[in-house]
Amino acid sequence: MAALHITSENFEEEVLQSSQPVLVDFWAEWCGPCRMMLPVVEELAGELKNAKVCKINVDEQPQLAAKYRVMTIPTLMVVKDGKVMSTSVGVKSKAAVLKMLDA
Repeated sequence: MAALHITSENFEEEVLQSSQPVLVDFWAEWCGPCRMMLPVVEELAGELKNAKVCKINVDEQPQLAAKYRVMTIPTLMVVKDGKVMSTSVGVKSKAAVLKMLDA
């Protein structure tokens, strides 16, 4: 399954109210490091059964980026039970992202 495209309209339902942990990728089309993370994020979206993977385009959803104080992209965030559990900025290995989800 591909990563879910998140907007301000579905953020509450898909991320904050999710019964599973959610990996949120804040990204942009023009961002080189974001493009480097894309294969990892999409691979995890297809593999993870106990977590949801979502992407938020900061150019299309600046209010969500501002709300979560995303200043640098890519920013990965793990949300559980509506709360941000961990945040990571920059390119990360698949193993590092999986470790974030286990935290």
